[in-house]
Amino acid sequence: MERDKGHKDTAYYHLPGLFEYYELYQAFLPLFHKHREYFYDWCEIGSIYGAPADCIWGGGRVGAGEHDPRDIWALMQEYRISARLTFSNALLEKEHLSDKKCNALCSLFEKSGAIRNGVIIYSDLLLDYLKLHYPGLYFVSTTTKVLTDFQQFMNEVNRDDFLYVVPDFRLNKAWDKWNTLTNSQKDKVEFLCNECCWFGCKDRQRCYEAVSRKNLGNDCPDYRCTAPDAENGYRFSKAMKNPGFISIDNIRNIYLPMGFSNFKIEGRGLGSALILEFLLYYMTKPEYQLHVREEIYLDNMLDLV
Repeated sequence: MERDKGHKDTAYYHLPGLFEYYELYQAFLPLFHKHREYFYDWCEIGSIYGAPADCIWGGGRVGAGEHDPRDIWALMQEYRISARLTFSNALLEKEHLSDKKCNALCSLFEKSGAIRNGVIIYSDLLLDYLKLHYPGLYFVSTTTKVLTDFQQFMNEVNRDDFLYVVPDFRLNKAWDKWNTLTNSQKDKVEFLCNECCWFGCKDRQRCYEAVSRKNLGNDCPDYRCTAPDAENGYRFSKAMKNPGFISIDNIRNIYLPMGFSNFKIEGRGLGSALILEFLLYYMTKPEYQLHVREEIYLDNMLDLV
């Protein structure tokens, strides 16, 4: 049978923790390149995303990580991986655009060298500002926009501003709709694979707005999630049962043949031990998963707390 002309051969993963888990990637990336036989030959790393602590443009999660951004930039350039600044704060005002720390990060990461870097973004105000002042960056429309209406999502895809657009995870299995996209539209879609949030949640936007307020330094109470089993926090085993979960079998047997190739892994606030489990599940051949665990553990880079 002739292969579908839109069929993709490679899945590109967009991984969490650019600043938050620098030490983990400092150990993992050399292993990924030196021992490529440990990992599936059908996947690559498309980008690593995140934001440091005290970053008012940040969104999605409260940023963490105090490592020198110049070292992070250098590590990404060494392994030719795109770095993405997660600047998806939904509540930015004009006075926030002059923030020195965020502008310095954009100035540094705009100097892309071997590979181009990007920004994950919510605010059109910030988008217009960055396009003017840092034209070397590319832009990703964030899943924190909670675009559950398919036509609204497609309107976002059709905007020239964005190189990628991340739909709400509840659209992941809308097969009949995804089949209607052109190949160029499919190239812009980046699916969120491992969301653990309750599929029936109606407060997702409020949750993200609470994070935006915290990043701005506002004195506000923590958002209290009322979803079933919320008190247990994130569990990968629970995420796997989510109706929106995208497995490696889904990627290989459904999404790649349909012409989609970009897949986002969440986890900026989950801890490096769980991020490693994502790297093992999505990228590592089962017979080599113990090898990768041992290399990371013995390198003393994994925080198991």
